[in-house]
Amino acid sequence: MSALRTTGSNGVILVAALFFTIAYNLAFFRNVYATYSEPGNAGFLISLSLVLISSIAVFLAVALNKFTLKPALMLLFPVAAAGSYFMNSYNVIIDSAMIQNSVMTDSREVFDLLSLRLLLYVALLGVLPAFLVYKLPLRCDTPLREITARFKLIAVLLVVIAGNLFLMADQYTSFIREHKDLRYYMNPLTLIYSSVKYVSSVAEASAGPRAVIGNDAYIDRDSQVRKLVVLIVGEATRADHWSLNGYERETNDALLVHDIVNFPEVSSCATSTAFSVPCMFSLSTFDNFKLGEAKAQENVLDVLSKVGANVLWRDNNSDSKGVAIAVAFEDFRSPEVNPVCDTECRDIGMLSGLDDYITQHPEGDIVVVLHQMGNHGPAYYKRYPKAFERYTPVCESNQLEKCTREEIVNAYDNALAYSSHFLASVIEFLMPYQTDFSTAMFYMADHGESLGEMGLYLHGLPYAIAPEAQTHVAAMMWLGDDTAAHQRALAQANSPLSHDNYFHTVLGLLDVRSEIYDADLNVLAGANQVGFNPLHQTASPLRQ
Repeated sequence: MSALRTTGSNGVILVAALFFTIAYNLAFFRNVYATYSEPGNAGFLISLSLVLISSIAVFLAVALNKFTLKPALMLLFPVAAAGSYFMNSYNVIIDSAMIQNSVMTDSREVFDLLSLRLLLYVALLGVLPAFLVYKLPLRCDTPLREITARFKLIAVLLVVIAGNLFLMADQYTSFIREHKDLRYYMNPLTLIYSSVKYVSSVAEASAGPRAVIGNDAYIDRDSQVRKLVVLIVGEATRADHWSLNGYERETNDALLVHDIVNFPEVSSCATSTAFSVPCMFSLSTFDNFKLGEAKAQENVLDVLSKVGANVLWRDNNSDSKGVAIAVAFEDFRSPEVNPVCDTECRDIGMLSGLDDYITQHPEGDIVVVLHQMGNHGPAYYKRYPKAFERYTPVCESNQLEKCTREEIVNAYDNALAYSSHFLASVIEFLMPYQTDFSTAMFYMADHGESLGEMGLYLHGLPYAIAPEAQTHVAAMMWLGDDTAAHQRALAQANSPLSHDNYFHTVLGLLDVRSEIYDADLNVLAGANQVGFNPLHQTASPLRQ
């Protein structure tokens, strides 16, 4: 501490950069070492450490002055400590999508993530160093001396960085071009960059009224029979644990008694709810989706409302992620509203009161969106009643790294079996209405989930480096007694599909036509062109 008192702000910057590198970058060095574990790479690993320390110091030196240095470090230390915990525990990356997820996390999800280990991380690696910085007196130099010393520091640091890049140009070229994913683990540089990117997207989305789409929309239907359609947004359902896709465990047995159409090859457009849900309902496709632009534009639910459909969103997850901003919204996360609650409120409770809603709307089509809690991690064991615990032992902790993979998979599969029970219950709810309505149910998951493969847990990795477990999702459809639509859906069942198809298939379900409607992306139109599917590409573009 005495040394820092005599060196001024530049000394604090250097020590802070060293502390950031040592205390908060275990996940970075663990992943780097896994890639460069050969003995001949020892020099490169040392060099990379120096470049990381210097890069953090350059950022602090450029972004902060003697007045903002202490407040900024007092904020950065706890935030970086929390980020380090999640990266170390789940091998996730704190990019802009993860920042978005964090901001939109509700209290129930927060409690699922809390643990003593997290509190210790934040207390010892975050609050304690922040307190030491708070107590630290900085030497006050004249403005000229402060600026001169700062420029000298930056110059030396840049020389260190440039020298390392020059001396090991081949290794750094490979690192930059072939291992871009490793850079996402740099803490706090990636965290700061992602936060700025998230704030920019929020500012972009809130800059004025939403852009209008589909004002020319109309219903193209000969029959006078009204439509009753339930859209179900699944949560964290990976396709390879869906027994309808060939998974050895019977996770979909509740659906086998119903004449459904399963879609085994569906790709999500993102790896997190905060991005996937707006993307699903957006007119934008995989190639051009940007979250800020999507939120600044009307979506498919707005188009349905324009043709007279009665649209209701019921949510048992966190919220609609901005999709239901202009339609009726009901929150089913509390016992005051949801009648089926034990350790937590169950998805099946969202069916409560729907009969009344249908009765209260005697005109126009009815579209109900049910946003599931589904298989939301890490507390998979909470996602189902004990009666559905068919696979044991289960992981009964939110610290997945402390459980065996078998325990994690068992809990996940139990939750998936309960989710299938919920889907079957929706179909059974709709069946009595077939005399008065043309009924349908369309289920599609928002993203997949990693269950410990390659040390990865949960979801949210940048799309370019995300494993298939996070992007290959479950989807299915029930079309009531509409045999013709059922046959058209069957014709597309084994085609490579994606979230690109969702917008236009929903319009197709309601017989809505517009200049923005693309029949090639409607799986019920019998088209040959079914949209982009990254499962059948050699590389996936970066989505966030």
